[in-house]
Amino acid sequence: MLEPISVSMESLNLGTLAPMLVAIAGGLGILIIDLIKKDLDKTLYVMLSILILVVDLGAVFGQRIGDRGFFDVMLIDGIAVLSQIVILAASMLFIPLALTSRRFHEFSYPEFFALFLFMVAGFQFMVASDNLILIFVGLETASLALYTLIALHNRERSFEAAIKYFVMGALAAGFYVMGAMIFYALTGSVELYKIAEVLKAGDFANMTILLVGVSFMIAALGFKLSMVPFHTWTPDVYEGASATLAGYMSVVPKIAGFVVAMRIFGFLIQSDVVWVRDVLYAAVVITMTLANIMALVQHDVKRMLAFSSISHAGFVMAAIMIGTTQANSALFLYWIMFLFTNLGAFAMLWVSRHKDKVWHDRFDHPYEKFSGMIQIKPVGAVIMALFMLSLAGVPPFSLFWGKLYVMSAAVNSDYIVLALIMAINSAISVYYYLKLIVYMFLKDPTQNEGTIYEQNTSKPLQTIIGFSAFMTVFAVVAVEPILEIITTYVQASGF
Repeated sequence: MLEPISVSMESLNLGTLAPMLVAIAGGLGILIIDLIKKDLDKTLYVMLSILILVVDLGAVFGQRIGDRGFFDVMLIDGIAVLSQIVILAASMLFIPLALTSRRFHEFSYPEFFALFLFMVAGFQFMVASDNLILIFVGLETASLALYTLIALHNRERSFEAAIKYFVMGALAAGFYVMGAMIFYALTGSVELYKIAEVLKAGDFANMTILLVGVSFMIAALGFKLSMVPFHTWTPDVYEGASATLAGYMSVVPKIAGFVVAMRIFGFLIQSDVVWVRDVLYAAVVITMTLANIMALVQHDVKRMLAFSSISHAGFVMAAIMIGTTQANSALFLYWIMFLFTNLGAFAMLWVSRHKDKVWHDRFDHPYEKFSGMIQIKPVGAVIMALFMLSLAGVPPFSLFWGKLYVMSAAVNSDYIVLALIMAINSAISVYYYLKLIVYMFLKDPTQNEGTIYEQNTSKPLQTIIGFSAFMTVFAVVAVEPILEIITTYVQASGF
């Protein structure tokens, strides 16, 4: 007769689950409050969400690096802590935007905030584990919540965007499961560190089968990270989502995807499995270049920003492909700088939103809409120009330093050609970012009579945009201390 297995609470180390449990409990709490008392002001839910995120962040800082927990599926290393800080910081920037306008009814639903917290918990599970099953659970938890958040915008194009994202996400989930199944069949484990040990011990003997498994994983993560040729959903989904949610989607889901890619491909790259590096190299170059070319021909600023986000994701994947400590540190620096700049740029689209399609039957944000913005809303035009210059990598603005450190990591690892391709792509991107600046500063207002911009922009929106602009301009002061902190965390993870 089999004896029951005894599991002590101490061995489970449930403290490793604390940040995720805070977010999940917060989401459930909001739903319970809504059941007890209907029609409470959304301000309460915004404040509760911010409080929950602050407590969540405190729980992250309270964790000990190197801990494992919950049957060893949770992994608290430097990368897990660092990426959770980025996720929570971006979330705390996003949530106050719910106070900015009465035009978007989704923010009046308590369910919006509950789903948002469940999504954050899913992303945290993704980055705080090296277990393929738990990563998948986190991925699907976050994705299902995000599909619903997009649909809550409640426009015809929003439903279309949510369905496209759902279908492509389901396909990506299928690829991920197939890849995980092949890894398990090869090694008998779903723990990445054990998979690495078994494959190294066998000297990567089953290379053909491994190639199939890695191909499935590249396809699955390629969908989530909008890597070419798996990027086709991105501009349509960003266009259908609200402007600020699109900005959030361009940052947070991708940082979670980058961490998973770092964990899955990291040991293969460090073990000199050459073809993995070559495949990622090709994917990086194609993603950066094709996304830039597509951005050049866009007529809508929101779609242009969507394609530019794909190009930036290519830059960051280059750091994962290089695989050194310097490259991985540059990845996080790049994405922290991108966080403020891109979320600020999408928030500026919200300021300029208009319900009537005055300029174009198809697009909400054509370039013509921004004609003469300097004459109508001069401060907004200057701030939007700052975001565009930063995204283009113009010094001394924030993203210049991210690009500089990634290219420096490439040069130091003898990827001279890759660094040149990055520089060329940065030069190409200047054109479509400057195109918007030309419309704002050098053209006369057309058909708007000053009515398209919110003349009394709400305080929360002013604060978030102002803070993003401040970080964009004064990043030069913060780059060195931020990079030191990032490097400490990355080295603590063994990357």
